[in-house]
Amino acid sequence: MFRKRIADHQWQKLYTFLQGHPRAYAGQEEKCRRFVEAVHWILHTGAQWRELPEIYGKWNSVFKRFARWDENGVWADMFKQFAQDPEMAAVMPDSTVVRAHMSAAGGSKKGALSQNSAQVGAGTDSAARSISSSMPLVCL
Repeated sequence: MFRKRIADHQWQKLYTFLQGHPRAYAGQEEKCRRFVEAVHWILHTGAQWRELPEIYGKWNSVFKRFARWDENGVWADMFKQFAQDPEMAAVMPDSTVVRAHMSAAGGSKKGALSQNSAQVGAGTDSAARSISSSMPLVCL
């Protein structure tokens, strides 16, 4: 299983930022770190939220907090803060790290041909069927 802890010196920068952010609840440092590392795991593996290993906590709680931080602009602010810091590059994955499920690119669902997969055969551009979200792909 992929388990990559954020380096201590990188975590201290992130945690200091989160403690000072008006819309981020940093709470207990170890729990906050576990949450940020859970989001990091999701982004690097491309797994569904339900597949989050239990060592990171309950997947639904992690997802709800992730969504709340997204709505409050915490991820975007974090990216703006650390975008120019080369030391933080490993902690802030870009869109090349985020993986999409096959159905995001028009893959069939449970053996049935979907309208998107029929269009792929017709020569349509598969880039038009990428993941869309209100959150930027670069979020951590």
